[in-house]
Amino acid sequence: MAISLAAPPSPWRKVFRIKETIEQLFFVANESLLIIVFCVSFAAVVTILESSFHMRLVIQNDSMVPGFAALLILRELGAVVTALLLTSRVGAGIAAEVGTMKVTEQIDALRMLGIEPVRFLLMPRLIASILGTMILVVIANMVCIGCAILVSDAYLGFSPTMFVTSMRRFVGFQDLIFSMIKGACFGAIIPIVSCFFGFRCKAGADGVGQATTQSVVVSSVGIIVVDFILSYTFSHFY
Repeated sequence: MAISLAAPPSPWRKVFRIKETIEQLFFVANESLLIIVFCVSFAAVVTILESSFHMRLVIQNDSMVPGFAALLILRELGAVVTALLLTSRVGAGIAAEVGTMKVTEQIDALRMLGIEPVRFLLMPRLIASILGTMILVVIANMVCIGCAILVSDAYLGFSPTMFVTSMRRFVGFQDLIFSMIKGACFGAIIPIVSCFFGFRCKAGADGVGQATTQSVVVSSVGIIVVDFILSYTFSHFY
């Protein structure tokens, strides 16, 4: 009688499904990178130009524009715009995928095989979305700051050195940390809401479409509400 000396599979591998998590991380982060960089670049340009225009209009001085723009980018713009873009792309994709599985009875098949569908489908997407959103938020913040520096140098007369000097008076490393925490929370909202509506999907193509639309709307509202709660909470630490 042959005796197998192979180690039993780790329970952590069953829970986190490493291969599936890596594939989902690629879907969330890598495939969303271009569109996020493109959108936040223009958002940063609009922010810096509008800030300068209104400061000159109201107080006839825009010397504090770099600081205020960096503050807005790190505390709000980078994280929120990234999360809302991911909601439209990743959240809709997850809801449509899970909804299609529900309609085609693949979820029922998982239950018949003794596999818990929520853990099997949600966990890899949840972990990948949290990690991917945090990574993308950091990249979005750096791109926004870079674009703001370029526009300030080209149109507003602030050299990169002047911009960074002014920025450091308003923001610190903790702002980046808080932005990453926001990214993690927003990243958790997207797959949870999307899978929820996917599991409740009604039969037919119309049901999948409704589940996708509802997931995007509810996720977007959830991100805005959580952003308010976190911003209020973080205000006590500045």
